[in-house]
Amino acid sequence: MKKITGISIFMLILLLATFAEAQSLKKPVIIGYVGGYNGNIVKTENIAANKLSHINYAFVNVRDNRAVLDNEKTDTVNFRKLNELKTINPDLKILISLGGWTWSKNFSDAVLTDTSTAAFAQSAVDIVAKYDLDGVDIDWEYPGMKGDNNKFRPEDKYGYTNMFKELRERLDALGKKKGKYYLVTTAIGGSREFLQHTELEVAQQYLDYINLMSYDFDGTYDNMAAHHSNLYTPKNMPWIYSVDVCVQNMLAVGVHPEKIVVGLPFYGKGRIVKSADNNGLYQIPVRPAYGGGYSYMKDSLINRKGFVRFWDKESEMPYLFNAEKKTVLFYDDEESVKLKCDYVKKYRLAGVMFWEYFADPKLYLLNTIVKEFEY
Repeated sequence: MKKITGISIFMLILLLATFAEAQSLKKPVIIGYVGGYNGNIVKTENIAANKLSHINYAFVNVRDNRAVLDNEKTDTVNFRKLNELKTINPDLKILISLGGWTWSKNFSDAVLTDTSTAAFAQSAVDIVAKYDLDGVDIDWEYPGMKGDNNKFRPEDKYGYTNMFKELRERLDALGKKKGKYYLVTTAIGGSREFLQHTELEVAQQYLDYINLMSYDFDGTYDNMAAHHSNLYTPKNMPWIYSVDVCVQNMLAVGVHPEKIVVGLPFYGKGRIVKSADNNGLYQIPVRPAYGGGYSYMKDSLINRKGFVRFWDKESEMPYLFNAEKKTVLFYDDEESVKLKCDYVKKYRLAGVMFWEYFADPKLYLLNTIVKEFEY
């Protein structure tokens, strides 16, 4: 056995220290979801490619146990145009995102058996290879749960993990041929039920990033108007979801922090409420109210048209209230996004993702993220 000298030990320590420093200096990711699911041609000329690390193209459908381009004519044009953004940012990665709220109906069948899972994974990899893309993002909403009237079954828990295993192996095989590394990522629900219906602590070994959809929390509360993307949970309302609750739940089941990506909504949601008490916050809702994208809200609604901005210190979130119309709107702004970026850095998470790129065309929120992450 070769004797380890003092110099060898020193060099080993130096190498480990250098690796640790490199990891700590790694910039957080900024992942933007870009929608093409309506058959639209994406205006890539309006995308600030140098301010993103990844673009997830949404969505690719799941049909007959295969990944399918339902809008093939426009999807293929969009793939070409998105790839052209690499002339601006050579490090930009373009992924296809499969599923979404509407197109998650057939995941359960697709991953039910080893044979179907292998064929499904290969069909997704084939799209990546054909259009020279950089990986696959799975947005299954949700394994083992009904979602948008989806088919679901207990076996989804294990099919979910096996799907990523197949994707990882097949993309690695492609990578050997192409001489590049391909990504496997997923978007997940923030609920405790999502963690109970999956084995994310096992599946993560095949995943590069886990994109936490830490928004739309308001759908959990039918009896009150609450924030839909709050950073923290109020002390006297422990049942309320928040970014912090979701992240801490993920860490508690063993998900590695360097794989967790915090989701930000670039849009607002609202309610018309019965009472003007507490400026509409946590009041009984009457019906939904339109919020819109953040550029629209900032330019047209914040402290305008009867809407007054308030700050909820407990949740670390802004909200708007129109007392005359009894309308309360919940959203993220530059201040709350900065705090969420601070949270990512505090817990050494992977970074942030956001839905959807064109909801904030003036880049108010993206510019805040770029500044905080020093891009």
